[in-house]
Amino acid sequence: MGRSGFDLSGKVAIVTGASTGLGQGMALALAEAGADIVGVDYVEMPDTRAKITAIGRAFLEIQANLMSLEPIDRIIEKALETFGHVDILVNNAGIIRRADAIDFTEKDWDDVLNINLKTVFFFSQAAVKQFLQQGTGGKIINVASMLSFQGGIRVPSYTASKSGVMGITRAMANEWAKFDIQINAIAPGYMATNNTAPIRADEERSKSILDRIPAGRWGTPEDLAGPVVFLASPASNYVNGYTVAVDGGWLAR
Repeated sequence: MGRSGFDLSGKVAIVTGASTGLGQGMALALAEAGADIVGVDYVEMPDTRAKITAIGRAFLEIQANLMSLEPIDRIIEKALETFGHVDILVNNAGIIRRADAIDFTEKDWDDVLNINLKTVFFFSQAAVKQFLQQGTGGKIINVASMLSFQGGIRVPSYTASKSGVMGITRAMANEWAKFDIQINAIAPGYMATNNTAPIRADEERSKSILDRIPAGRWGTPEDLAGPVVFLASPASNYVNGYTVAVDGGWLAR
């Protein structure tokens, strides 16, 4: 297959949560592989735009709050107006709320499940409808978590949502693989992002985490570049319903 199996030239990828961190890193990786990018976030994305256009790829910025389903159709419509087709969806947008389970509120439960799981499913559904209309197959990459495999502490709604992401990744793959649509997930380990800032600021907790990671460091957005390009490219055409852990060896420990 060679390097051509990882070539995304002519492809269009929608990446949610693209303003910073893992979303920005994955958007940049897809652009470096040749894809044009539709970046979605609830804030402006000047840094992401600058980095992607600097390597010669087109970047369409769409501001939208994915706490509800309302923006999904509009995002796909704008992508089609600009590029004429959509080939890849990366469901990265998500939030986390921390509190002891005994004190956890219904709002913190609903907010996290809405964006981390409900939106992931219905955005995938909308993307697949477009893939089927195009008749060209497609790729969906969901962002799961170590807590798709483990219980975690003080993050019950996040754990539920990310366990659900791994489950619906399998379920959607079972139904849509026959249409040449590959649906997989990436489960990042402990990454240096906004979500983990409170943990990294706690020296004792941070040390306990690093002591367990065989790689001996926090992950970075660049660590997701290879996996996301693989799952978005023809190289993964026979990979379906799988969740790839990118964790420095955390789950192996």
